[in-house]
Amino acid sequence: MDAAPHPFRLPNFRRYWAARFSMTVAQNAMIIVIGWQTYTIARQTMSPAGAAAQLGLIGLLQFLPLFVSTPVSGWVADRFDRRWICRATVSLQIICAALLTLFTYRDAMTLPLLFSVAVLLGFGRAFGGPAFGALAPNIVPREALPTAIALSSISWQVGTIIGPALGGIAYGAAPYAAYALATALFSVGLGCLMMIGPLPRPIAPGVARPLGQIVDGLAYVGGNKLVLGTITLDLFAAFLAGTTALLPIYAHDILKVGPQGLSVLAAAPAVGASAMAVLFSVRPIKHQVGPKMLVAVLIYGAATIAFGLSTRLWLSVSALAVAGAADMVSVYIRQSLIQLHTPDDKRGRVGAVSQLTISASNELGEAESGFLAAVLGPVGAVVIGGGGAIAVTILWTYLFPSIRRAHSFDPAEQRPRPTSSQMEPAS
Repeated sequence: MDAAPHPFRLPNFRRYWAARFSMTVAQNAMIIVIGWQTYTIARQTMSPAGAAAQLGLIGLLQFLPLFVSTPVSGWVADRFDRRWICRATVSLQIICAALLTLFTYRDAMTLPLLFSVAVLLGFGRAFGGPAFGALAPNIVPREALPTAIALSSISWQVGTIIGPALGGIAYGAAPYAAYALATALFSVGLGCLMMIGPLPRPIAPGVARPLGQIVDGLAYVGGNKLVLGTITLDLFAAFLAGTTALLPIYAHDILKVGPQGLSVLAAAPAVGASAMAVLFSVRPIKHQVGPKMLVAVLIYGAATIAFGLSTRLWLSVSALAVAGAADMVSVYIRQSLIQLHTPDDKRGRVGAVSQLTISASNELGEAESGFLAAVLGPVGAVVIGGGGAIAVTILWTYLFPSIRRAHSFDPAEQRPRPTSSQMEPAS
């Protein structure tokens, strides 16, 4: 690939990056408190197993809107101005954060309210995710896209580190303060998005009707084995090995470190991921991208098992940091392959499918973790999940050989090369 300007030299990308960073801090400051409030409120009237199931329900309620909206949200991202879709979904998150601020300030928080906000946040992410993902390739040149992805990952990962810490500190000062902080940061993100100038708008060729365009996007994912393999690998590995929903249980009952310790646990994966993202922004991966992705997912599963068996805070934090670093390798490679192997007029729809699988592996995975922990206990749920991620990776190596054969991000290098018998000398 030819050299291209660094993404930070582009004003629109700087605004995009700042918006993602402030929004990520806000989301993580808010979500960590939602999980803590859900578990502590449930523990007032329920057993630990019943409270764990409520955490699983929160994840399920965030996933269902994504599941229902995915075909339409991807089409919307490919049909309408992606900037305004992002602005609208951020506005919805501002409303959610403001509601949580008000009810927590009045000491009137209830589980039904938390569940209702989870549903609204799910719809916001359903439409915002594909638009945000497809917006970056419209801002930076194609050759700079892997670097832009690494920089975007830095904003997300650093925000994931700062968000829980700020949320925990703010909650310790006053429970409503964490939500008030999130409201302010979402507003900053909206302001940055409002300053992004006009961008090219893709037009889907050949298929004019919305239903036909939706089917066309889904068919593309199913027909491109490299895209399908990377998306589904993330789906099953993260679905099985996710630990986010169980962190309040580990902080409350196993490690006994309270909400401040919970913030440290929640930030640990992002510490490892941020270090890896900074490395990629300076020295991006260029060769053997597929095999490196497979190895990273294996390490992710092993680190998850180590966390599940740990009873010491330092070891738990270390295991989560390693898992975060390995996950960053997988995310960086997967996103780069998907974006560079997908035409711009299909990026919204393909991004919606990718987001659905990510959400299934996160929110639905949280539901699976919570319900499994209610039956087997948190340690059994985490250890079995980490082992499952390792098994899936080994299986995907053989089911999708295009992954292990992906030597670079360039789509041209993935095409079969002509054999010597097919080549003719020039006349």
